[in-house]
Amino acid sequence: MLNLDTHLLIHALTGALTVREKRLLSEHPWSISCIVLWEMEKLRELGRIDVDVASSGFSNVLSRVRVWPLDVPVCLALRRLDFHSDPADEIIAATSIVHQVPLLTRDARIRRSRAVPLA
Repeated sequence: MLNLDTHLLIHALTGALTVREKRLLSEHPWSISCIVLWEMEKLRELGRIDVDVASSGFSNVLSRVRVWPLDVPVCLALRRLDFHSDPADEIIAATSIVHQVPLLTRDARIRRSRAVPLA
């Protein structure tokens, strides 16, 4: 299983993946932190993406994706992060730590982390 950050999920939905990302996503089940849904809706609201969380197409994709909750263990794992970023990225990274699921991200700050399991 892989944990996708917000932009990786958007790239997957819009067909903007690298060859490596396509291969990884075809080989593993997908998961996301629940904060990804909030972030996508905010990006749509701001006009930065066209993906509509309320669409039937998105619901179809989401039915095959594990959505991790924001809970106490994830909040406590924020203490273990070795980088600072926006809160959503930190929650996504902490989710990977708690559930021991590699994070698929292009974010250079997160990719330099030694605390977050990476794909």
